[in-house]
Amino acid sequence: PPPGFHPESEGSSSLLQTAVSVLQSSYLDPTSQDGFQYSQATLVENDVFLSELKAFVQAKEAAGYSQEELKETFAFLLFDNEEEAKEVCQTGLRVNSSSVSMLGDPAKGVYISKYADCLHPRPWYHGKSGYIVICKLIKGKVKVVSENYTTSSTCPSPGYDCHVTMSRNNMQAKTSHYQAFEQSQYYVYEVSDGSVAQRPRQICPYILV
Repeated sequence: PPPGFHPESEGSSSLLQTAVSVLQSSYLDPTSQDGFQYSQATLVENDVFLSELKAFVQAKEAAGYSQEELKETFAFLLFDNEEEAKEVCQTGLRVNSSSVSMLGDPAKGVYISKYADCLHPRPWYHGKSGYIVICKLIKGKVKVVSENYTTSSTCPSPGYDCHVTMSRNNMQAKTSHYQAFEQSQYYVYEVSDGSVAQRPRQICPYILV
């Protein structure tokens, strides 16, 4: 190799390119293209999560799910510090980790963001930095639910794997950042025989950016 060329750094830069293309293709707001800089990407390789994701898909195929329902997509989590981000990469996204509750009971499922530029109830300000975990997600059977702001949270729906809000697809400019954040959450759960999985298998941490 030419002087100063290290295959390892080459590999990590192509991983960063992969991550950036996933993030940029998942923006809600087109102006976000210029608003974010990503500096480093780490591949999260957790064989347990990958095999459980596969097992989830096989089980649902056997249950008659369509290819569309089992298509792999991406979803995003934001952390202020690296320790928290790494912990999710190691232990997975577990129930009781969200302060959001309007799509379903946070004790019975997990919340994860659909858009890479709408990861927090408050807008991102200039100069702020953080850690994004890109996850692979199998949505499975998705149920559209109305937002529930009462104290009794909506329960996971039998026969489904994910709740999304009835939100308008074209979020108007007047939608507040907080509303946009809430309306673009997936609520994902895995319930079998009445017991709730502490970590739904259909979410698999993929790249830490």
